[in-house]
Amino acid sequence: MPQVSLYGTRLCSFCAAARQLLNRKGVSYDDISVDQDLDLRNEVMQKSGQRTVPQIWVGDTHIGGYSELQGLETTGELDALLSPRVEMDENSAI
Repeated sequence: MPQVSLYGTRLCSFCAAARQLLNRKGVSYDDISVDQDLDLRNEVMQKSGQRTVPQIWVGDTHIGGYSELQGLETTGELDALLSPRVEMDENSAI
């Protein structure tokens, strides 16, 4: 499973909803607080292009916030993103 990172704050209801969704799915994730770290918060805003929390990444893929996470869950695309990637080489069986 790719690494999942959630950047958020303690009092944000959308952050809590995203955590709840990930917990319900049994996803282990890095829960990174930007409450007290202005430099980190600015870095996340610059990297994501968003000024809101949560901001969620699955591996190198920026998902967005809770609404986007919920949308991926609704369509079933979240499971595909969370699935381990299997790389095949020329010697792999088909």
